[in-house]
Amino acid sequence: MRNRIQAGERAVKGFPADALRRAPRGHRVVTQRPMSNTSDTTGDRSEERRGGAGSVQSVDRAVSVLEILAKLGEAGVTEISEELGVHKSTAFRILGVLENRGLVEQERDRGKYYLGAGVLRLAGAAAIRLDISQEGQPVCRALAADTGETANIAVLDGDAAVNIMQARGSAAVTAYNWLGRRTPLHATASGKVLLAHLPPQRRETLVTRKLPRFTEHTLTTAAGLREQLTAVLEDGFACTSEELEIGLNAVAAPVRAHDGAVIGAIGLSGPAYRMERQLLPELAERAAKAAAELSRLMGYAG
Repeated sequence: MRNRIQAGERAVKGFPADALRRAPRGHRVVTQRPMSNTSDTTGDRSEERRGGAGSVQSVDRAVSVLEILAKLGEAGVTEISEELGVHKSTAFRILGVLENRGLVEQERDRGKYYLGAGVLRLAGAAAIRLDISQEGQPVCRALAADTGETANIAVLDGDAAVNIMQARGSAAVTAYNWLGRRTPLHATASGKVLLAHLPPQRRETLVTRKLPRFTEHTLTTAAGLREQLTAVLEDGFACTSEELEIGLNAVAAPVRAHDGAVIGAIGLSGPAYRMERQLLPELAERAAKAAAELSRLMGYAG
């Protein structure tokens, strides 16, 4: 019996050695770990290790830090932790991640944090997308009115093109909505324009991956796609004939920012029986004129 009690005493760490002997028979002894000033951070860490709600909360806290710095201009770890309602070590870890991403920077001599250049890059990308959407509305409508076909403005979204503006011409009898739709780069005119103007290494990565086939006309070889992209750069526009959908043809031309970088593509799409293959170069030239006008509105003087 005494051996069992001694074994139990050794098993309960942080509890008085004679507590089990003092406990009345029939009563259960509840043990508790000693309090520590790290309990808050331990809870934070365990929460962050979990998926689901813990991960969402971590993202929410990181965004909150950016909002705090936007409001205050600069702040130290203590001030940020108080604003968030978390332990200083938790705030420090969040700041460390944001600093590694260039979203916050620190004044080493004062220990204060402020928004970094990474935020400016994100804001700049968002501003460009907003600008091209706003400035592109009248240009897109004019192109649709001039040709009678559906005009679209697309921008690069990772490994696809996404349509951010659409205007239907008088001949567009279908109600198909391309707005917000992500389309493959290798099978669309806008996508080929955006792909052709990517940095060489990034372009080659996308060209050499598996290219899905959508119709019998879809180009699915790296060599063939490279040849077409070279033609896009030489001609100043791209054309596709039933490569994404049977019965659908399209043309597109690049839109440039003030520094000459291609930030989007403006194009036309319509039924193959009306936008016949022999007419595509002429329609592409009209799209190129619209792209040049939108580029001018975006500050490009070339």
